[in-house]
Amino acid sequence: MLPKLHFLLLLLLKHKKKHLGIFLLSALLIALLASTLFISASLKKDIFSTLDAQADITLQKYQAGRLMNLPSSWLDEALAIEGVTKAQGRIYGEHYYEPKEEHFLIVGIDFYDEQVQKNLQRLLQNIDIEAFLKRKNMIIGTGVKKFFNEYAYNDYYIFRPPNRSKEKVYIYDTLPQTTALIGSDVILMDIEEARKILGIPRDEFSDIILEVPNKNERLTVYEKLLVSHFNTRIITKEDIQKHYENLFNYKGGVFMVLYSIALATFLLILYQRYSLITTADAKEVAILKSVGWSIKGIISFKLEENFIVAFFAYIFGVIGALIYVYVFGAPLLRNIFLGYNNLQNDASFTPAIHLSDLVLLFLLFVVPFMLAIIIPLWRVAITEPNEVLK
Repeated sequence: MLPKLHFLLLLLLKHKKKHLGIFLLSALLIALLASTLFISASLKKDIFSTLDAQADITLQKYQAGRLMNLPSSWLDEALAIEGVTKAQGRIYGEHYYEPKEEHFLIVGIDFYDEQVQKNLQRLLQNIDIEAFLKRKNMIIGTGVKKFFNEYAYNDYYIFRPPNRSKEKVYIYDTLPQTTALIGSDVILMDIEEARKILGIPRDEFSDIILEVPNKNERLTVYEKLLVSHFNTRIITKEDIQKHYENLFNYKGGVFMVLYSIALATFLLILYQRYSLITTADAKEVAILKSVGWSIKGIISFKLEENFIVAFFAYIFGVIGALIYVYVFGAPLLRNIFLGYNNLQNDASFTPAIHLSDLVLLFLLFVVPFMLAIIIPLWRVAITEPNEVLK
């Protein structure tokens, strides 16, 4: 066993120039697909972990394809439906920064609500609710903070409501980096201040969220809401989950198709490379046959030689993908998954590595890799040694 391994290592060193190009291309292909898998898994982990906190049913109103405000009377109507335990109106909307055509998502919060206070204290341990409410303050996301710093809005920002008045709101604190994935462009402020800036009347809401603890009753509630208000858009927690799953599957599928094309091209090059085997390689096989090696043994030995190249290319590709995604933040690829039409999202990726994905990636690469070289090797191995050594 040891002499064979020693011989194998000697051949790898002798043919290092031949194997180097294959190794680099293989590692690059593995790194590309592994990076896609790591990014997708990380985003799924972060986003799906927040779904439990989402409302069971969200009620919105559309008119002529536009999202409209809901009258507060809909709250009582929703609460009257059997199965609904809580109905709450929300205030939110986009505020555009006209000079740069950027927008922020303003979310109005009732800071007097005990549950809201507990949630904020988990995010911002040093928050003082009383001090926050003494003047017009806001809590901003990391993307908004970066934008404000770039344009010297260090202490406050002046909003322009629809009536073109001026609302000066001070920057109280910034949301932690861990919330950057979903809160990078978010601004949290008092609900009444948000109404004023967004121009939403006191008797209206942006939408209404409902709590329906019994999953078996959600379909009935859904149908009753649809009958009561035909021009409504009703979103369930399951709808949100399906939306994100389809989004990630679509983007991941696009990369899988591109990877398949690249892999097929690479395997074709690899096949041609071994089909046009050099004289030195052919003589090497002929010598092995002359000293008593069987055809099966030669093919097996050569496959082991190339398996080592493929295996280490796989290892280096996966390690490179880990560093690229979790250390450097996946530049370029991150924009494909996070989007880049608005404020830059500097969210970090939470490590999410699934052994099944790594095994599947290994099989998708190594098996075609070995198949691409076995036929050319067999053709050389069955050639008579005398013909090669002439």
